[in-house]
Amino acid sequence: VCAIEGCTYKLQLEMVEMDANVLAMTFISGSLENDSMIFAPIPNLIFTRDVGITINNHILLNKPAKKARNRETLLMRYIFFNHEIFKEYRDKVLEIPDPIQHFLRPGEEDDHRTTLEGGDVMMVSPNHVLIGCSERTSAYGANEAIKLLFENNVVEKVTVVKIPNKRDFMHIDTVFTQVKRNVWTLLSSISKYQPLNPLEPINFLIASDNKETTEIIQFNKRFPEVPKSFESIEALLDDISQNDLKSIEPTKFIYSGNGTFPYDAREQWTDSCNLLALKEGVVLGYDRNDKTIEAFKNNGFAIVKVKDLINDLESGKVNADTITDTLILMPSAELSRARGGFHCMSLPILRDEL
Repeated sequence: VCAIEGCTYKLQLEMVEMDANVLAMTFISGSLENDSMIFAPIPNLIFTRDVGITINNHILLNKPAKKARNRETLLMRYIFFNHEIFKEYRDKVLEIPDPIQHFLRPGEEDDHRTTLEGGDVMMVSPNHVLIGCSERTSAYGANEAIKLLFENNVVEKVTVVKIPNKRDFMHIDTVFTQVKRNVWTLLSSISKYQPLNPLEPINFLIASDNKETTEIIQFNKRFPEVPKSFESIEALLDDISQNDLKSIEPTKFIYSGNGTFPYDAREQWTDSCNLLALKEGVVLGYDRNDKTIEAFKNNGFAIVKVKDLINDLESGKVNADTITDTLILMPSAELSRARGGFHCMSLPILRDEL
């Protein structure tokens, strides 16, 4: 930590003598007990999924794109390799290397950087993982992750979803997440094929921007040299629901902002698509996304505020085991403005199989 933060050697010696709990607080807060700041705090640590993710019985350590998150990665690596909880999994921790091209001009070129953040890694079935190429995850990062997952027999399929490289989207879990076996929530503008409007002269005056399109390529461990493509995210998610999860019901899509402009993009920015499934069909979301909430109602979901749900659970009026098809709403305050959806702020260790 002292090396990556550029601390003095004298300060390093002082920190070596610290109590373990105090040292941990210092690493996270960036401040000593007397409140003097020695390096920046790491508030992004609340987005735990970005620095590590469990895939079956393996742990994939990620490589964040921003230098500000290097300390988080180092701390997470230390936890996974040293904490008693993960003792039996130390030989199953996967670390993403840099490609050999990176060493030609290290630090000068970003083209060959291997970056991968957990918001771009989505486990959709025991043998299938989605990896997003986005503003934060590079193609080289996805490439190295695919090789690691196949070489270690972690999964059979990896599908790469290349979304537009822009801050609005950041990770794939900001534009779609799973609600239940046959239900997904997503942003319509990146999901459907958008044909050119022939009545708009601008479409003939400027070249189309490939960065604004979504590409989907699926790799299979048995024959990785023959990847499969999907024409849209809906086609991919329907394939997952029907073939991976064996759904016997039609696949449903609940669109951000109820698919209506400008609410679709506006509510996506405040994490309408970034939901966390506590169990099949029971998801956490923010109460500010009114049109998306309306879309959930239209699709037969109950809507409940978290405060009311807690009261009902404590009084025995509701049983957690019997709750189905429910969107649980929480206030977001400043979290949603920092791309802080529920999916981002979680790090599942064990998952129930659907």
